[in-house]
Amino acid sequence: MVAFAILIFLFLGSVEGFSTSYQPCTYDQTKMCKPALATAVFSTISFLLGGVTSLISGFLGMKIATYANARTTLEARKGVGKAFITAFRSGAVMGFLLAANGLLVLYIAINLFKIYYGDDWGGLFEAITGYGLGGSSMALFGRVGGGIYTKAADVGADLVGKVERNIPEDDPRNPAVIADNVGDNVGDIAGMGSDLFGSYAESSCAALVVASISSFGVNHELTAMLYPLIISSVGILVCLLTTLFATDFFEIKAVKEIEPALKKQLIISTALMTIGIAIVSWIALPTSFTIFNFGVQKDVKNWQLFLCVAVGLWAGLIIGFVTEYYTSNAYSPVQDVADSCRTGAATNVIFGLALGYKSVIIPIFAIAISIFVSFTFAAMYGIAVAALGMLSTIATGLAIDAYGPISDNAGGIAEMAGMSHRIRERTDALDAAGNTTAAIGKGFAIGSAALVSLALFGAFVSRAAITTVDVLTPKVFIGLIVGAMLPYWFSAMTMKSVGSAALKMVEEVRRQFNTIPGLMEGTAKPDYATCVKISTDASIKEMIPPGALVMLTPLVVGILFGVETLSGVLAGSLVSGVQIAISASNTGGAWDNAKKYIEAGASEHARSLGPKGSDCHKAAVIGDTIGDPLKDTSGPSLNILIKLMAVESLVFAPFFATHGGLLFKI
Repeated sequence: MVAFAILIFLFLGSVEGFSTSYQPCTYDQTKMCKPALATAVFSTISFLLGGVTSLISGFLGMKIATYANARTTLEARKGVGKAFITAFRSGAVMGFLLAANGLLVLYIAINLFKIYYGDDWGGLFEAITGYGLGGSSMALFGRVGGGIYTKAADVGADLVGKVERNIPEDDPRNPAVIADNVGDNVGDIAGMGSDLFGSYAESSCAALVVASISSFGVNHELTAMLYPLIISSVGILVCLLTTLFATDFFEIKAVKEIEPALKKQLIISTALMTIGIAIVSWIALPTSFTIFNFGVQKDVKNWQLFLCVAVGLWAGLIIGFVTEYYTSNAYSPVQDVADSCRTGAATNVIFGLALGYKSVIIPIFAIAISIFVSFTFAAMYGIAVAALGMLSTIATGLAIDAYGPISDNAGGIAEMAGMSHRIRERTDALDAAGNTTAAIGKGFAIGSAALVSLALFGAFVSRAAITTVDVLTPKVFIGLIVGAMLPYWFSAMTMKSVGSAALKMVEEVRRQFNTIPGLMEGTAKPDYATCVKISTDASIKEMIPPGALVMLTPLVVGILFGVETLSGVLAGSLVSGVQIAISASNTGGAWDNAKKYIEAGASEHARSLGPKGSDCHKAAVIGDTIGDPLKDTSGPSLNILIKLMAVESLVFAPFFATHGGLLFKI
């Protein structure tokens, strides 16, 4: 972070040769604006603020989760309902903490920067974009590092423990079991939290940058200018009301009520939020205003802006439910995958991949429609607020998402503490519901990433003074084709990292089973610390190359090839990244739940495939193990790749526009 902060300062400061004299404004040459050096200083400060906020959010989220999982295990003695409330409330605490933190720091930063910038709102909000970059760059390492950590442990524990030694999941005899449980917190809580925080920070920044050069910024209408932040604050109130439905208004008494209760959370929060947005749009916005649209001002009415936010909000819900349909074992897609295990692991893998590719269709249409509607009504600003609409119920989304790893670890604690079989059954029921909802959370994150990165792309194109991005020019087309390749390169890196870390883990677990006398009988203790160390070292070492790929690509392309080629790279990575991310996440989720479907044996069909340890179950475990890096490392990390490259290009846009394209100048 420190190295990157210095880079931001040097690059942006050098735009005008570190001069402290006032410059003509970018969008209005008749006025004088603050010097480029000020933008460099304030962008660096907001970058550090974003990074630190993201770090704190991840840290506190993990702290809450580790307090909560043991409590959930203890509550499970009283029944499923009590355990559910504990796990869900802990997730909600994390959700509110993150949404509120992001909003508070951004609001304070805007007000403090305003003391210096005064009437120069264009400069002010350009400096604020660093906040999104800081949030996302920390999220990249949280997501990639966390994903490598958790999956190395998970794959290692499963392959030796379940497949070779035939001992149950989370059995204390398995040396990798502690690393596996720690990994759930690192990857799913810290990684997911910082990822959604990054999306939220960036969509706010993109909306503010576009608004600052529209009538809101020109006429200095502060309430309308801060409309993106008002949406998020209403979202916090709505989510607060929604959580009461899960914990206070309706009591959960049976296992089958868990998943519907979590799904109701999404529907209730979306419905209430629609009303909230309508009220806010009516109060905060003037009836008609203009929005900057590639060099011209476009007339927009306040009801059109309301529709932009609402279309994003409902598209998020649709993506969530489609994800659920393809990853929950209550529906036919996953049951078909489970059924294909009868003929071995190969057919399981084929069916799983097909399911993942097919699950991309409806989410992409949902994203396409929301882009068309919001762009038609309010240009790039419309897309930015549509992304904010999708993220406005972030507190509920995170509550549902963090609930998963908390109940998963509660099960691990019950198993390791040797508690009764009944408690383990209850935590497993909570965990099964959490698995599906985690997939819904990933769907939200990917959908919002697509909209956010498009909004940032629009802000970048405006800032770099490009009027049109023409695919038929060779400059742009080479960018497009290289950009579309980047998600594949990135996925290859992250999956290989998981593979090589898992290899070390498997060797270590085997070594312990073979050399420690009395380990299988339960009379000797395994060496957990070595396995934790393997995961930790692997994640820290292996996250650097993928991280460098994402952070350096915009800089190299912008400096050597210029802004037009960079716009091609951004468009290409967005288009291919979204597809791979959705299919990878859903394939992995489907394989995981197909395995759980066979294990639970809840229906006649499931019992005909089982029990645990049968050939059919072993084929399902292999599918689940292949799916682990797909759904928890490569898939979710891709949405950060898409967003981070776009926000980084936006922050460095003044530098690229002035000094970029060295190769074409020769």
